[in-house]
Amino acid sequence: MIDVHKLTKRYGGTTAVHDVSFSVAKGEVVGFLGPNGAGKTTTMRVISGSLGASTGSVKVGGFDVAENPRAVQTMLGYAPENPPVYGGMVVRDYIRFAAELKGVADPKKATDMALSRVGLGSVAHRLIDNLSKGYRQRVGLAQALVHSPSVLVLDEPTSGLDPAQRVEIRKLIEDLAAGERTVILSTHVLAEIEALCQRVIIINKGRVVAQDSLANLGQMGGTVRVDVARIPEGLMAELQAIPGVASVEANPKGFIVRGDRDLREDVARICVPHGLLELNGRQRLEDIYLSYTMGGRPALENHA
Repeated sequence: MIDVHKLTKRYGGTTAVHDVSFSVAKGEVVGFLGPNGAGKTTTMRVISGSLGASTGSVKVGGFDVAENPRAVQTMLGYAPENPPVYGGMVVRDYIRFAAELKGVADPKKATDMALSRVGLGSVAHRLIDNLSKGYRQRVGLAQALVHSPSVLVLDEPTSGLDPAQRVEIRKLIEDLAAGERTVILSTHVLAEIEALCQRVIIINKGRVVAQDSLANLGQMGGTVRVDVARIPEGLMAELQAIPGVASVEANPKGFIVRGDRDLREDVARICVPHGLLELNGRQRLEDIYLSYTMGGRPALENHA
């Protein structure tokens, strides 16, 4: 549904996005991760058609964003991190205005539905300028949804929301993604990615450095993370003595044991007498993210 091919975007002498390629299938929910300045927002702006590419191409639903912008706009909803709303307008009027711009057949009905979906009914008659940041984020989501798009591009949709509001918007995204709607979601809240996404794309310094399912990215091979209630002197040495162990790294709650085979049984046997709390052969998303954005892993090669 979304095809990004060798996308590069330059600002003067600065290359914000370099040779980026990925695709998002129909009905798929994909997390788009990366540090600040990595190129996430630039890429999402190009996908939405609000920014042109320097080289490369982007297609949405088979339509080239640069060549057929109107066709793309009818099927795509874009919610930027800082919604470009008109602060002097009343919420309801703004959403109806957005519906009319997008050619919705029944703007009033579409407006009512969008306001209800994102929980804006209680502030529908207030000026946007008088809303909190959380409610302004909801206004941005409402304008992205008002024409019932089949593709959603959401850049930090829960930014500025309190924990309860985050849960509400997360549930909304889950509901929107159910069925055949395609979603690409950027957020720094990794729990949202784990809850919502089947696959992640990680970008760093303008290049894609990883893209795969959460399950595949979390595979640790011969690495085991173990947490124990008590860490007596000599426990690290016992773990290091396990046949096949290459290294043992201490952390505040336990150890990360790396080797050339599945070490879980041996690690558990040694750690159970010391109050085994957790033994995991999978990496947490936080560790995966940090390893690709701070650990110096090379960017993926983008092939035609």
